[in-house]
Amino acid sequence: MKNLILVRHGKSSWDFDVNDRDRPLKLRGIKDGHTVANVFKTKAGLKPDKIFTSPANRALHTCMIICRNLEYPLENVDIQPELYDFSGERLMRFVKGLEDSLQTVAVFGHNYALTNVANQWGNRHLDNVPTSGLVHIKFPADRWASLEKGSTELVLFPKELR
Repeated sequence: MKNLILVRHGKSSWDFDVNDRDRPLKLRGIKDGHTVANVFKTKAGLKPDKIFTSPANRALHTCMIICRNLEYPLENVDIQPELYDFSGERLMRFVKGLEDSLQTVAVFGHNYALTNVANQWGNRHLDNVPTSGLVHIKFPADRWASLEKGSTELVLFPKELR
């Protein structure tokens, strides 16, 4: 079995005149990250073997918040430029290229890539993965390269947890 945990970055701020990759989280994004992490820790009982994130500030900061809550060492987080993806094509290619020794992987990224991947690989249609949203998909596969359709095991959206 392979487990893929998709996490969209938290609510970001447009209050600063910075490059898109440098946009920081809003306070709500920070709070929602903690909420989602704590519910995930309680409900899923999964610990990722490896965590990957987009290099964008908002994705990296969300990743750090969730890692702290899951007690996952920050030095083991792998920043991957190809996860700064908005369509899902690079994200899917990245996941299919993962090492097969990894069973459970978390990926922090962006929309519409995450919604597209969740809908293409999961068995539950999602209109939109909101900021700080988490989707866990389980696959009956031994190899990442052979992923097709999986089972959407858990969907956590902050608005539903408040």
